[in-house]
This record gives sequence, structure tokens and C-alpha cells, in this order.
Amino acid sequence: MNHRLTSQDISALFTLMAVAREIDNTELAEATGIRITGDVRRRLNDLGLVSSSRTGNKPYVHDLTDKGWVRCRTELAAQRPARPGYYGYAFFAVLNSLDRFFDRENRQLADVFQPEVDGGDNLEAQIRSAYRKLAPRPGEWVHLARLRPLLNGASREDVDGVLKALGRRQEVTLAPNPDRKSVTADDRAAAVRIGGDDNHLIAIEGS
Repeated sequence: MNHRLTSQDISALFTLMAVAREIDNTELAEATGIRITGDVRRRLNDLGLVSSSRTGNKPYVHDLTDKGWVRCRTELAAQRPARPGYYGYAFFAVLNSLDRFFDRENRQLADVFQPEVDGGDNLEAQIRSAYRKLAPRPGEWVHLARLRPLLNGASREDVDGVLKALGRRQEVTLAPNPDRKSVTADDRAAAVRIGGDDNHLIAIEGS
């Protein structure tokens, strides 16, 4: 069941969809003019659409969950409310057009909405190349702690953004190490956090 969301809730979801990565309130406001605070944050957290965390007095850090991405896809087909204003008419026309495009081309949101990173496609190619060097065959698990050092000093933020985008496009599989006793400090440091889970392993089919 889809709970009814406010216009502020939907704006927050679409904003996180647009940046397509984990981001704190300060950077989010600088990039988009929006902060996710108060009732909006609590509501989206309670519904499992956004994960938010905070260290000490630092700004909240937000990330769109898998459920949040699904809800964004649903909202593309939302009916235009009464009297949305000029921007609103245009906004919903664009959303509905995107909905038709995704259906027609059988595409996913992650095919369009990806993090802006240094290296771009080159970083994705580096990840795939590093995986091929480490994996005995396509589809085998590789520790991220072994893969990250092969990425020519790319920042953690950029690498995490590309890994999450590839995961949403189902081009890679990321998973926690099921043998928790064997998880090392290096594994924990290299993990990419998705939906509240630390993922230590990566597999790429046909890489």
C-alpha cells in the first residue's frame, strides 16, 4: 500500500533521486536548495523510503532506499493535482512523459539518474577492469577491500556512487560477507553501505 505523501515528501524523494547518492543536508541545500528535516525526514524514514543518519552535531546524511527508488518510479505516473501552478503543470507533464518513456523503452530510473562523479564512465570502466583482474571467473565474489586500491585513487564518495548506480541497474551484485567472523577491519573500511547494510563483496556477471 502506498501511503499518501505531501508535496514536500515527494520533492525530497525526487531531489535524492536526482543526486542519486548519499548526501548530507548542507551539500544537498547547496546543490538543490532543499534540506530534508523535521517531519519530512521522520515520515520518509518511518516509511522506509529514505535512510538518514547523523554523527554528533553534523548534518543529517540521507540516501534513497530501494523502496524509495520504487516509490519515485510510481510517482512519475501520479495524477496532476488541482491548480498546481505554472511550474506544477510543466513538472507533471515532464514526469508523465518520463513514465511513458521508461515503459516504452523498458528502462530503469538508474539508467538516467546517476551520481555526478569525477571520472564518470571511466570510473565504471576502472571498476569493471579491477574486478576482472581479481575474479577467477565472472560472477565470483570479490572483496571490495581488494578492489578499491586498484581504482587509481578515486574518492570513496565517487566509487560508492558508481557502485550504487550499477547495483540499481542490476549490473553488479553487492552483498555483506555471510561469514561475519571473517570480516576484517579492511573489509569494514571498504564496505559500501546500502539500506542500512554494509556490503563487503561485489560480483559482476559477464564482466
